[in-house]
Amino acid sequence: MPADRLLTNVLRAYQGLPDPKQNDRILSSTTSLLTTLSNPLNVTLLTSHLLTAPAIWNRVDGLRTCLRIISVFNTAAITVHKNQLEGHPKPYDLYQPRQGGGISCDDWAKAVVKGLDDRTPRWQHILAIAGVLLGMEGQERHGLSRGLRSTLETAMVTAANLALENQASGGILGAESIVLALNHTFPLLSDNVRRELNYDALVMIMIPAMTSTEGYEEGYFLEAIDHDVRPGNKFDWSAKSPSFLHLQKLASKPLISSMGPLSRLIAHSIENMNGSLRLVEVQEHLLKFTDNLLQRWQTNKLSEIDTSGEATFLTPETLRVTFPVLWQVLKTAMFATVVILRAVIGRTLIDPILASPQQAPVTASQTLLILKNIHFISSRLGSNAFSAYTFVNLASIDILTRYPASSLSFLRSIYPTQAGQIPAHPLKRNHDLFYLNTAEHFTLSLSPADAELLIVAPCTPYLNPTANAHLLEIFEAAHSAMLSVLAEPQNADLTAKVLPFYMESLFASFPKNLSPRQFRFAFKALMQISTPPNPLSSSQPMMAETLLELLHHRALGAPTTPLPPFMAIKSEADAKILEVPLSEQAVLLLTLLDALPNVTLNVLGEWLPLVADLLNVIQDRSMREHCKKRFWEVMESGEMDVERSAVCVSWWSTRGGRERVLFGDQGEGGPFMSGGLGVRDGSRL
Repeated sequence: MPADRLLTNVLRAYQGLPDPKQNDRILSSTTSLLTTLSNPLNVTLLTSHLLTAPAIWNRVDGLRTCLRIISVFNTAAITVHKNQLEGHPKPYDLYQPRQGGGISCDDWAKAVVKGLDDRTPRWQHILAIAGVLLGMEGQERHGLSRGLRSTLETAMVTAANLALENQASGGILGAESIVLALNHTFPLLSDNVRRELNYDALVMIMIPAMTSTEGYEEGYFLEAIDHDVRPGNKFDWSAKSPSFLHLQKLASKPLISSMGPLSRLIAHSIENMNGSLRLVEVQEHLLKFTDNLLQRWQTNKLSEIDTSGEATFLTPETLRVTFPVLWQVLKTAMFATVVILRAVIGRTLIDPILASPQQAPVTASQTLLILKNIHFISSRLGSNAFSAYTFVNLASIDILTRYPASSLSFLRSIYPTQAGQIPAHPLKRNHDLFYLNTAEHFTLSLSPADAELLIVAPCTPYLNPTANAHLLEIFEAAHSAMLSVLAEPQNADLTAKVLPFYMESLFASFPKNLSPRQFRFAFKALMQISTPPNPLSSSQPMMAETLLELLHHRALGAPTTPLPPFMAIKSEADAKILEVPLSEQAVLLLTLLDALPNVTLNVLGEWLPLVADLLNVIQDRSMREHCKKRFWEVMESGEMDVERSAVCVSWWSTRGGRERVLFGDQGEGGPFMSGGLGVRDGSRL
């Protein structure tokens, strides 16, 4: 069809009634016309009428319509640029179809911009300019002259600022369109142009856009899912259910599908805001959003299933098809939230207003509350799975610990509702895990009474050695939190009171509920607590030797067969350090070796021969060699101070002169100098 006739038909169709199927044809024809019209005036006319067309704008399909407008200009710009690079067919070549109107890229872009008149609001102008910039300059294309590109970038930011100043005229759709267009074009803008953006106003529309209708719908999709989950022997959530079809549609929304770039744009905007206190509103909005996610997930039947039991309690279709899509959507929400919080905390660290004693603890507390709300998502990946989460979490804790009263208030606000017992609901146990992992950082700012109430009491049920495999992660968190309480100097009396119970639990928990790595770490921490200069060594001077005696006694009668993998490896950290299969007896010996650098000189002299004798009890050669290697690591690696090292050298020299200590050729200075670790069969230490 000739271009003039097609133009007439398209302009007429613009004035028709809204019809989704017809609109697809109209927009396709518009794209074709934008690339074939030879008169710039017609390009201007077409642009002007497209942005005012009743058929398009009287029934808008949310941001999908706006994204389609960007796509029209983007596709047309790519084609115009391609035609300019390839040249045009010669007029006498009747068999080659015409591939463009012959308008240069600069002239075509100017013609489009001239169509952005006062009859259309600024937010619609942004859509057209975004499409032109993306088509001409995206993906390393350089279709525009330097001056015109700079002009279009400036026009983009100017239109955005004007639209932000007059948001009432565009409503929610206008605000979300600004977010959509800037999200796609921001990487193309120069630093000088970016500085002109009104970041204060931009942030306040981006956060609601992320969480509301065109974003995560304030978590309402979780309620819809609950209605479609069919209970039985296994929970069934069909891939044909309305809630799953809606979830797929939600995942394909323009803002959700580009949430990574959007969260980074929000973070950049936060870093460049002028009004620091606006961040208070940002945090309050995120706190409300994440609280909605948590509450609506709590009412969902699927939240009743522990992560370890999903394969048992979900149908194959649910486990393979629907469940992964749900968690992918939730993970994008969690990642976006953490990226934004990283910018908030970063700004708090350097901004004098946000870092003030009045504001800093509030910011830190709210950030940790947000992390608590999304912990049911982040815990599936591991809390330390990505650096942004680690920074936000630890930086917030560091800020809050500077204010003891605020720290105490915060811990009380998130205190487990069923402290002293293990909750039946997985979500409450997940909360306990977050609480214990967080509370252990606040022990220094708590009084002994508060530490006992706020940390020891919630830890106690999870230290029970009969805890099942589903609780191993919380079990480790409880041990860590308990050790942090015992290690604080002001808690010496509390430590003396709690330590017998804790020691009993520690020994009863290994190796079923504690891996070798975890047990060795816990025992070494107890030795540090029980030896000088810790105050407990003064009030309980025999505590360290008592602990060593308990460990030695257990090691003498411990099983000598290698620990099965499910006992030796309970986490990735365990797998990384497991060099050779070890028996329970070998692990206890290694634990004893770990303790030696902490004991007093007299105790060290007494225990060196006992350690040597215990080493000879190990029958398996590879285990024995591994333990000997660790023995010399302790002796020579600098873990001991000069005085302790001297005791070890003296003991070795005396024993070596009395017996043949077959550690290979020792050379001058013995093994402490040479580092020789060669061991002959049948040797004795």
